[in-house]
Amino acid sequence: LSILSFAYLHGFADSFAGLGMSNSFTATSAMSSMQLQATETLGIVGGGTVGGGIVEILEKNRDLFTKMTGKEINVARLAVRDLGKARDFDTPATTVVSDNFEDILADGSIDTVVEVMGGTSLAKDVVIKSLKSGKNVVTANKALIADCLVEIENTVNEVNANRAEGEKPVEFRYEAAVCGGIPIISSLQGDFVGDEITMCTGIINGCTNYMLTEMDKNGLSYDESLQGASELGYAEADPTLDVGGFDARSKLKILMRLAFGIDVEEDEISCKGIPELTKEDFEYAAMLGGTIKLTGVAKKISDSDVAAFVSPTYLDNSDTLASISGATNAVEIQSKNLVRSTYTGQGAGRYPTANSCINDIIKVARGDINPLPFNSKGPGTLKFVNDFKSKFYIRMRYRDQNGITKDCGNLCEENNIGIYSILQNPIKNRNDACFVVMTDSVKLSQVKKFVAQIEGLDWCKGEVFFMPVLRDEDL
Repeated sequence: LSILSFAYLHGFADSFAGLGMSNSFTATSAMSSMQLQATETLGIVGGGTVGGGIVEILEKNRDLFTKMTGKEINVARLAVRDLGKARDFDTPATTVVSDNFEDILADGSIDTVVEVMGGTSLAKDVVIKSLKSGKNVVTANKALIADCLVEIENTVNEVNANRAEGEKPVEFRYEAAVCGGIPIISSLQGDFVGDEITMCTGIINGCTNYMLTEMDKNGLSYDESLQGASELGYAEADPTLDVGGFDARSKLKILMRLAFGIDVEEDEISCKGIPELTKEDFEYAAMLGGTIKLTGVAKKISDSDVAAFVSPTYLDNSDTLASISGATNAVEIQSKNLVRSTYTGQGAGRYPTANSCINDIIKVARGDINPLPFNSKGPGTLKFVNDFKSKFYIRMRYRDQNGITKDCGNLCEENNIGIYSILQNPIKNRNDACFVVMTDSVKLSQVKKFVAQIEGLDWCKGEVFFMPVLRDEDL
């Protein structure tokens, strides 16, 4: 009964109606029987913030979900790291709680495994073993997917290729893995199938967006904004993955596969975080009429090449992404048919992330099938290149002496870099001042060579900071 559909039931009823029997009575009776007997049995691995949110939403909306799917959705098992730890949610009376995820794999009644434990080692075992045992998987684990995307895809394909004829394929769902509560995964899987995506960019880390908003709007330093993010729970005890841009890079890798059909090693994607940003950078951005955001960008730069990076970027204040403040996330997709589509929402947190997991669970329970969870691979002619053209913001700190402007001009000419403008606030300390060069559109590789040469000059103090302008038309 669990595989019967509404269409089948109504067709079954129609056949009896032709014999003079009651259509509505037959369909209602069959549907009633299905609701009583059909179940979607879950095993959840991870009883923390997100796992608790999933249980709460399932229990609160039990009757609605049964009507939506024709199945009763039950959490049969919950695997946690520490059985003695207090939980901030009520576990259903029929749920068996253990500290061994193998109990879930060994339970033949479990249809779908929900992995919300995080990490890439034990979580990988959970996901791969679940798929190989014929169970559907719902996960919120971006780091795991970014690290093991190809292996997960191959496992799904292999398992489904060996399913018996007529047997439903296993499903791998991961809406919550990128930008928490924003349905960007399902949109990329279904809304652009007849379109051609040319650029995917976004503010895809809530912690850093909160910090940069505080630095911009309230004049906080980097350290002050990080402290505020920690106090509000946006930053981890070790914030490196967030502030270093690595969390955003993991998400960008997944979005690149969905948008362009190419697999790229994470380490190949240029990644610059926000620790080098100062109050002065926001002052100069304001002088230009804009602000600074940490963005992940992947774009077609030719018919055969895709470039990508994670970096602070300059945006004009009129840009939609410039208005995204606090811990909010936003993803913008540029494509030939839809032109520009922007998705905005909460990128993390208990209920936004749990809500996306719930949406995946409902899709699996009602029998939705997605044979290509990562979309198809792009044409073999499309490749990743770690270089791109943009206008750049280059900030240099110096000790004052004659010839500084001349040196910059000569090195720009040597590297074929056009200077768009030079910015400088009033000098308060001639032994520790800074100025900014805004370039015309040039390649990243040209800027890196120029910066290395500047850093070798005796007047340059410390490392030179540079970042791209998100859109050339912003200057």
